[in-house]
Amino acid sequence: MRIAIVVGETSGDMLGIGLMKALKKHYPDATFEGIGGPLMEAEGFKSFVPMERLAVMGLVEILGRLFELLKVRKKLVQYWQKNPPDVFIGIDAPEFNTQLEYKLKTSGIKTVHYVSPSVWAWRSKRIHKIKKSVDLMLTLFPFEAKFYQQYDVPVSFVGHNLADSIPFESNADDARQVFQIEANEKVVCLMPGSRGSEVEKLCPIFIQTAELVGKHNPNVRFILPAANDVRKQQIKTLIDEVKPDVKIEVIDGDSKTCMQASDVILLASGTATLEGLLLKKPMIVSYIVSPITAMIMRRLLKQDFISLPNLLAGREVVPEILQENATAENLAYAVNERLEDENLIHQLKETFLFIHKQLKRGANDQAALAIVDLLEPSPIACRTLNSSDIESTRSDDA
Repeated sequence: MRIAIVVGETSGDMLGIGLMKALKKHYPDATFEGIGGPLMEAEGFKSFVPMERLAVMGLVEILGRLFELLKVRKKLVQYWQKNPPDVFIGIDAPEFNTQLEYKLKTSGIKTVHYVSPSVWAWRSKRIHKIKKSVDLMLTLFPFEAKFYQQYDVPVSFVGHNLADSIPFESNADDARQVFQIEANEKVVCLMPGSRGSEVEKLCPIFIQTAELVGKHNPNVRFILPAANDVRKQQIKTLIDEVKPDVKIEVIDGDSKTCMQASDVILLASGTATLEGLLLKKPMIVSYIVSPITAMIMRRLLKQDFISLPNLLAGREVVPEILQENATAENLAYAVNERLEDENLIHQLKETFLFIHKQLKRGANDQAALAIVDLLEPSPIACRTLNSSDIESTRSDDA
């Protein structure tokens, strides 16, 4: 069994190694090749090109590397057309992988895409190209699977690895001890993002928010995990510029422990909101982009929400305070409300627990089983999600 895989960044490498291990349970002699990261390579993956060559963010950066990326993709197509693998699996990196999948599928090779692009949210016409490109779409979330079913794209909702790794009930006491937090102290975790542009826009407002919250409640402590040394220096510079009247502790990484120790999280929209949900933490989601980008996105977006907690719940369960509404006053009001309203927090934790239970499915094994079923169809082994499965992952009462 020869299995071809292409991943484009660290998150894909993490999914890739989990999938490799799960597939080896079914195909012990399987070989894996393509483009993978260090975790996959340590598991025996043969990478033709360093994964970092695909890890490009931003339109300008992509244009600067376009010819190189096209050349890499062309070589992969030519190689696998001459030496067909039993299945090709593209993990995320949709701009690179979708066209690669299309070429391979039209050559008679089975193709799988793992991690849906946000086609349900914007540029929805991409669904027609995806339908021609993949034999199976593996989604992390149920609402994504429902979207693909509407277009008759073979799909399986496999759940999320993060939901598998975090327990339903996590003890915050150990995390609070790490930061020596007193029993009577409340903690607000500030997370303005991991990219420089995000931090530049959001961090000053988050700092001002902390100052307002601190004036309202002097017994609140503020911690801010920095993604790396560069972000840490950037954050400290911004704190020095704002000069808040409250102390903000900048922590080296360890965002999960910071979130676990907190009573409320104020954070940028992104994957961290899912981790906050799984840790059952009240949160306020914010984001700011350029006015032009905001205007374009408002026209293109097909969803009422941008944060994963709200998308998964199918309703607003966490405030999304965005763009011109993202003021220190608005954010501080939302933070204070969640620090003080115990009934609201209890309801929120029940909703988050309900969602967590739906996402905790053993994602690696579920993805492997869906791929096995694609290669060896069996009515008994079929794992494709049906409409009732999708609807069961939401509850208006939760």
